[in-house]
Amino acid sequence: MASLHGGAEERGVPGLANALVVFSQTAEDGEIEVQISVHRLMLDDNARTQAYKQAILSQANYFSDKVVLDVGAGTGILSLFCAQAGARKVYAVEASRLSSLAERIVINKTVENVCLPEDEKVDVIVSEWMGFYLLHEGMLDSVLTARDKFLKPDGKLFPDIVSLYSAPCSLPKFYDHWEEFHGLDLSPLGDEERRLKGSQPDITEVNKDDLLASHQIVCELDLYKTSSKDLDSISSRQVFSVSREGRYQGVCLWFDCSFPSISLDATRVVLSTSPHCQQTHWKQTVLVLPEEMYVTEGDPLAWELILERGGDDWRHYNIQCTLLDPEEERHPVPCECLLPKCCLIREIIDKHAQTLGSQE
Repeated sequence: MASLHGGAEERGVPGLANALVVFSQTAEDGEIEVQISVHRLMLDDNARTQAYKQAILSQANYFSDKVVLDVGAGTGILSLFCAQAGARKVYAVEASRLSSLAERIVINKTVENVCLPEDEKVDVIVSEWMGFYLLHEGMLDSVLTARDKFLKPDGKLFPDIVSLYSAPCSLPKFYDHWEEFHGLDLSPLGDEERRLKGSQPDITEVNKDDLLASHQIVCELDLYKTSSKDLDSISSRQVFSVSREGRYQGVCLWFDCSFPSISLDATRVVLSTSPHCQQTHWKQTVLVLPEEMYVTEGDPLAWELILERGGDDWRHYNIQCTLLDPEEERHPVPCECLLPKCCLIREIIDKHAQTLGSQE
């Protein structure tokens, strides 16, 4: 509690002479203040908010006169977009105290404990459940529970397909910053920082020009089919061909979310957290390597990524990245790297294409 008193009369503030002005905050107020700050950050994320707005309003036929469930409604912004799209009824489920500040019809429970009137089923489930590197916080499980309990057989999920990507990258802030600091070489501090960063991923903005190769998919989830068990452990072995020479200093992770479209010919709305797109509050997740390696165009790189739930703390994941010998890994076909076997395969493919072309 902070208090201000005295001095008002000297400053000539009318009506405040000898006044005691008290600023106080209850524990409940503090919790709500933190939640509002978090939600303001998300609301101010234009790429995020605009993607949901466009996805919902451009597909109004999915919402018009329909029943919608908003899982983790927060401020209720997605529920309001659904109402704008013509939804007949929106159930907004939010377990935090913030629900009292949204709309009074918000269901203040976790979705696992919600019962809709007369076992009502919904036409659409909307949710902004994604965390850092897509899966952090584990809220996708709540969406899958809602899907199994409440979604009609022909119902829609917004979003419905999500993908996690990875790519090798340079991380100047963890290397260059220490090597040339006001004319001084503070590399030992950088070594210690990278050692500490090696125990957990870092959330930071990665410049698209710091990516050293084209990205690859770690996993793609069709949310109509994905189960909670599928999320316990996700692994991927990947081989990359360096497309830009530079200092290989880390692994960059990001995700995309794709929304349904009524027309098969229409371009789907995609919310992307890629370094190539407008930055979001999710930024990118990087795994900082303890030592760097200089790479040139055509060099092969390989690793295995494993994301596993964190034991008792099932809402968080342990991420393990094991660097592999690219010569011992299976490469995509064709592969643009300069290993002899990949060069030979490309040559065979090119000759075969030329033969087919001459026959036509």
